[in-house]
This record gives sequence, structure tokens and C-alpha cells, in this order.
Amino acid sequence: MVRIAAAADIHASDVSAERVERAFAELGGEADVVLLAGDLTTSGEPEQAEVLALACRQLDVPIFAVLGNHDHHAERAAELEDVLARAGVRLLDRECASCDVDGLELGIVGAKGFVGGFPGSALPDFGEPLLRRVYAETSAETDSIARGLQAIVHCDIRIVLLHYAPVVDTLEGEPPGIYTYLGCDRLATPIAENGADLVLHGHAHAGSFEGSIGEIPVYNVAVHVTGRNFWIFELDGSGVRRGGEVVEVREPPQ
Repeated sequence: MVRIAAAADIHASDVSAERVERAFAELGGEADVVLLAGDLTTSGEPEQAEVLALACRQLDVPIFAVLGNHDHHAERAAELEDVLARAGVRLLDRECASCDVDGLELGIVGAKGFVGGFPGSALPDFGEPLLRRVYAETSAETDSIARGLQAIVHCDIRIVLLHYAPVVDTLEGEPPGIYTYLGCDRLATPIAENGADLVLHGHAHAGSFEGSIGEIPVYNVAVHVTGRNFWIFELDGSGVRRGGEVVEVREPPQ
């Protein structure tokens, strides 16, 4: 059994330092792996990443993360990566990684994802070059998910870690008029085609917790949605391999 603690939209800063440190301290002993689905900082400043790094140093388990739109705001993503790497956090940017947990190989594909929308309101690959560059950016994210899933096909458990939503299910609660800016159904295509056991994302603060891509479960783990600092997913290698079933989803103790 692999226990995964997941969270998104932590928005670390000097103002939230005490809350962030306490959240990670309370996680000790509750998880085998930590996955952070973007918006790690408030506005992408390295000093804000230091707040998160200090909290992460309390844990002795693998920590993987992707960046979100807030983390890119200051245009200092490379500095954020350096700060987090020194705290043992592996930042995945259109990449994959794996680790061994209790004899099971866990593979993680990490990408920010991007905008684009869903059927009925989607950005086209047409028109002004600027608009087509937005479409191309989402295409690059989508392609990286496909490559990553192909690279970890041998793993016992395969997880896709995003910031933007790949399905509309987990956006319900947000104003439909902004769905186009909260994710894109094109991100779901490589997941459906290559298979995965679990998909995690954030970004939609007023969205819904649970959705799916076919039989593959998708969860919006933004702390605003879960109402918890972390949500714990317990997966069994043989169990999830039979149709993508999540064996148990539970709240950590308070």
C-alpha cells in the first residue's frame, strides 16, 4: 500500500509561513510520498519558495511538485526550482520520475498543463499568431504527458500531476464563463490513450473534488476544495491496476 499526500494552491509566503510549516509538520508519518500540484507560492518569488522549502525539510519522504500560474508570475521559475531542490523537492516540468515505495514502483508524470477550454468553449488553433501560440503551449504540455506516461509504462502505479484541470467535472462550482482559463480537455487525451491510475490537479479554488477520465479517477486537491492541508490517497498496486480503482481516499487526522 502506498500512501500519497496531495495538495495544491498552498500559496506560500511570509504571511502564511506558520500555517505552511504546521501543515507539513502534522503530515509526518502519515504519507510515503508527497505530491504538490502547483501554486506553491503566492506570486513566484524565491523568498516565498523558501517558506515552502523550510516546511518540506521536516519530511523524510520523496516530494514531487509542479509549478502553477502563480509560481510563474515573477518570471523566476528557475530560482524557485533551485530553492526547492535544496530542500529535496523534485520539480517536474514536462518530465517524469519514479521512486520505490514498499516494493512498488511509483511513476509520476508532471506538467503544469495550460488553458484551452472544453467542448462548447474551446480556444482554436486559428487566427492571430498570439492566439495560436497559446494553443501550441497547451499542445506542448499535452505531448509531454504522453511521453511521460510512455516512459513509466512499466511502473506499478502511474500518476499524472498537473496544475490545470484536464476535465470539466472538477471545475463544477466555478463560473462556466472562466472554464477556458482553468484547464483544457486536450490534456486528458494522452491520459486516456496511455492509461494512468490517478490524476491530481489544483487551480480551480471553487471547483469540485472528484472527476474522471473514463475509469481513471481525477481529483482537484486545491486546499480550498478539500478543506484540508493535505488529502491522503491510499493505493494498492494490484488494486489500481484493475481499472484504475483508488482503494481508499481518506482525510488525514486533524
